Amino acid sequence: MPEPTRLTRHVHLVDNGAGWRLGVVRHPARGEARGRPVLVVPGYGMNAYIFGFHPRGPSLVECLTARGLEVWTVDLRGQGRSVRSHGKDDYGMAELAVDDLRAAIAHILAHTRAPVRRVDLVGCSLGAALGFAHVACVPDAPIHALVAMAGLVTWKNPRPFVRLALGSPRLAGMVRMKNTRMLARVGLPVLARLAPSLLGVYLNERSTDLSQASRLVQTVEDPHPIINREIAEWLAREELVVRGVNVSRKLPELRHPFLCVVASQDGIVTPDTARLPFEQIGSPVKRMLEVGDAETPIAHADLFVCNGAQERVFAPLGDFLLEV
Repeated sequence: MPEPTRLTRHVHLVDNGAGWRLGVVRHPARGEARGRPVLVVPGYGMNAYIFGFHPRGPSLVECLTARGLEVWTVDLRGQGRSVRSHGKDDYGMAELAVDDLRAAIAHILAHTRAPVRRVDLVGCSLGAALGFAHVACVPDAPIHALVAMAGLVTWKNPRPFVRLALGSPRLAGMVRMKNTRMLARVGLPVLARLAPSLLGVYLNERSTDLSQASRLVQTVEDPHPIINREIAEWLAREELVVRGVNVSRKLPELRHPFLCVVASQDGIVTPDTARLPFEQIGSPVKRMLEVGDAETPIAHADLFVCNGAQERVFAPLGDFLLEV
């Protein structure tokens, strides 16, 4: 396994036109730049930190930049490095998917040093849904390839605890949690020791080194009440609808090269749900990558930090982006 390197980061604060400055970070390609700039979009209740972290080796960003790809990460409003100047907190998925991603992509194309002026978008969990929503709502979006990592567009066979937690949109929209990262810092080691099966829906101790939990939880963000409600509504109707556009039903019209990465023991986005975009998208070039087996079960977040992620996840992802 290659040794981790010190990441070169160029941090940009990008005005999204709604009173927020988004944390957009450029990681230059190592050596000769190849391919298109890669934008990695985090999911719900998280920020982009995890893309530059791995407990035992090179991170996702390190592996992609080592292959000559210029990698950008984004913290959308309410995440990580993003800063609220005078913007409101009453935003939902549409604002993230359409407005924030539009601002981030425009900034990337204005500042990239990659040889091709289109973006490859890697969406992680809810970030994949935001990416699909963007191309469905913005037909001329300058996006070439799409990658969904434990992503979803249409719900299929969700876990019972997910239905229980999000069974009422009204109640879900009333939930406000603060200091989630601090709670995770305390709770993650305890769950790993006393109740690994509960933690295993998200992270599996058999596959991921949890000894650096204090660093790992830096990716955790507080949930947002409006987005809680919207996810509950989405779960109830199954199909994703953003600004009146049924994103689920738009998938057959999409022609972007597509890679679908499935965590085979995912307890958050079930494999059935994660595979659906692959089955429904109209892309003439599409590939499926399933990660995990009985010996090394891979849950939701394991895709980014599991033992051997470099060979099992990051290398095939880099191969795909360079080939299409």
